[in-house]
Amino acid sequence: MTYPIVKLGDPVLERPAAAVTEFDDGLKKLVEDMFESMYDAHGVGLAAPQIGIGKRIAVVDVTFKEDPNAKLVLINPEIILTDGRQTSQEGCLSIPDFREKVTRARRVTVKAQDLTGKWFEHTGEDLLARAFLHETDHLNGKLYISHVSALKRDLIKRKVKKLIKAGEWH
Repeated sequence: MTYPIVKLGDPVLERPAAAVTEFDDGLKKLVEDMFESMYDAHGVGLAAPQIGIGKRIAVVDVTFKEDPNAKLVLINPEIILTDGRQTSQEGCLSIPDFREKVTRARRVTVKAQDLTGKWFEHTGEDLLARAFLHETDHLNGKLYISHVSALKRDLIKRKVKKLIKAGEWH
């Protein structure tokens, strides 16, 4: 099942997500649906709040289906190590058509649980590191625009308000 992507302005995006405590078939189905929704929206990462579900779940595939082994499921993820710096254009499925330069760590280690509840660590560089940080931000109720200047952030929010008024932000 493909879920619609929740957009900037929805309160679920600004609240910290709740920890996952049940590792059952419902969770497996939700994760499958999250991958389907992410691919359908042409994304490389998706956090549960982006489909209106306030749980600490994120899916990532920076190869966009090219490498089945690159699919990652992060449940209750925590960033445990960051190193270096990279600045690059960043976008978000919840803020479509907007991109800004964001500086983040170049190398990131995340600790998370898999679909069975088993803890693991994974280190990523460049785009994968960016995805770990971006999706973990979502789970903490933050959007990538919190990493740009207040001026740019306000400009984006004003443009979105105009789109909402015009009925063009669904």
